[in-house]
Amino acid sequence: MSGSIASILKATSGAAAYQRTADSASGEGEDFSKYFANIVTSAVKQGASTETVAQNGLMGGGDLTQVVTSVAQAQLALQTTVAIRDRLIQAYQSIMSMPI
Repeated sequence: MSGSIASILKATSGAAAYQRTADSASGEGEDFSKYFANIVTSAVKQGASTETVAQNGLMGGGDLTQVVTSVAQAQLALQTTVAIRDRLIQAYQSIMSMPI
């Protein structure tokens, strides 16, 4: 899984020229590649946190509600990341199919 995340992060480095549209009142945008890297990093950290909480729960040292909540949050983070990846692939395929 680490290799696929690294390849996604490498792919986003090419998107550095694109900026997000208006951010709040300051009007400054965040670099798209940094934004996407933050999303992926956050999802990975959520997965690691969930794994730790689940291990503690299996050893009898955690609250069952906390384990279930953490697993649900990790599942949502993974689903969101996969949805973003699918949209990026779809956009890339649309651009590649455009006539020159």
